[in-house]
Amino acid sequence: MNVPNRITDRPERQMLEYMLDHTRAELIDTVRGLSETESRRRLVVSRTTSIGLVKHAAFAERKWFQHILGGLPESECDGAMVGEASFEVSDDETVADVIAEFERASDRARAIAADVGLDATRHHPACGTVSLRWIYLLIIQEFARHAGHSDILREQTAATRRT
Repeated sequence: MNVPNRITDRPERQMLEYMLDHTRAELIDTVRGLSETESRRRLVVSRTTSIGLVKHAAFAERKWFQHILGGLPESECDGAMVGEASFEVSDDETVADVIAEFERASDRARAIAADVGLDATRHHPACGTVSLRWIYLLIIQEFARHAGHSDILREQTAATRRT
């Protein structure tokens, strides 16, 4: 992991924001360079695809930052707000489109969180009271896990190219 000089002793918020941005970039990197066909290839029993993982990450940004933290009704969020369908990518969406959607959602998440303290709390219908700190940690964990999934799919794709 390439960590910028002295990020490890910065204030907590800077470290959390750095790690979140790092996991966002790692997830995007797992689909960059894949063809449209490769990004949609299903190599596991579930319907998980590399492009679908990035699409789902955009949904997670909207759900947690726009809806929960920002208090926007789901109808006013910048895209699909349906959980399981959040992995689905339409035939007319490209890898570049999905990356751009994720980057827009991430930019909006940063803007919403910018003026909120780490200890500020919001209500989530299933989780109860959550703080911005908890949201950061949850999203870092989720994006890191999905980047790992997508890394494995990318390795499997590379192996099928060689055979």
